[in-house]
Amino acid sequence: MKYLIVGTGGVGGSIAGFLALAAKNVTCIARGAHLSAMQERGLHLISGLQGDHYLPIPACLEAEYHDKADVIFVCVKAYSLDSVMPLIQKAAHPDTLVIPILNGFGYGDKIEQATGLTTVLDGCVYIVGFVSGAGEITQMGKAFRLVFGARTAAIATKYASLMQQIQADLQTSGIKTQISDNIRRDTFIKWSFISAMACTGAYYNVPMEALQHEGEERRTFAGLSDESVAIGKKSGFDIPPNQTEKNLKVIDSLAPESTASMQKDLERGAQSELNELLFEMVALGQKMQIDMPVYQMVMKKYIPIK
Repeated sequence: MKYLIVGTGGVGGSIAGFLALAAKNVTCIARGAHLSAMQERGLHLISGLQGDHYLPIPACLEAEYHDKADVIFVCVKAYSLDSVMPLIQKAAHPDTLVIPILNGFGYGDKIEQATGLTTVLDGCVYIVGFVSGAGEITQMGKAFRLVFGARTAAIATKYASLMQQIQADLQTSGIKTQISDNIRRDTFIKWSFISAMACTGAYYNVPMEALQHEGEERRTFAGLSDESVAIGKKSGFDIPPNQTEKNLKVIDSLAPESTASMQKDLERGAQSELNELLFEMVALGQKMQIDMPVYQMVMKKYIPIK
């Protein structure tokens, strides 16, 4: 199968690197110095799971891609999603499965509405991955789990075999992969987790180590998780009663020195996903009349990004 990775950052670059190591057919879309370095010497993957590799993966600009992909992983930041809609349309054939892997919720619906494609799935990933230099991706620690699934029963049935093939390819590549039977719930759970993690790290400006021990930072993370989980439950999602405990176990499995990409972006004054991971969660909670004192505390530190 032909895989296209749209957005070769920490997540997309890690997926591409792992697929390439397993000799899968993968092409990357990137820009600027990152793209130039990849074209000159290959993608440099520094991985806690796979080691250090230079991988000669085909890479190009969006406008330079003229093939049709069987699977498109959309791994851009949420604020860049609109800009890649034309590429997704151009690169898809009638049975291409599009799998968005973004920090947030509801992106499968947004892509389908914008492109008219009916084979858009949804997905999420648990990983610490980031661009550590031009053409260089670091996948930190031992956690790399990807969850994807169809948003309708009809698509799940029609493309069951193809989804199983994708799962097999990813697992062969060293990525723990689950086909979800309730992807809306599972992407909400990921949104709940990454929102709490990113907001806590950014609020205190600390790495994961501070959240892995009893103290104010860990209590804040748990409070944010409790509040976002309450939103999910009121939205009708079948979220386990011990979800915050599960989220804490994920935190404890992360590399102590790691930080969320939103925190990195805020530290360097770059565009970030503060809207998607903080303000959209608070807005949804307010709409549902859920008390959110911990989110309100964090929100006071930031001015909404318009």
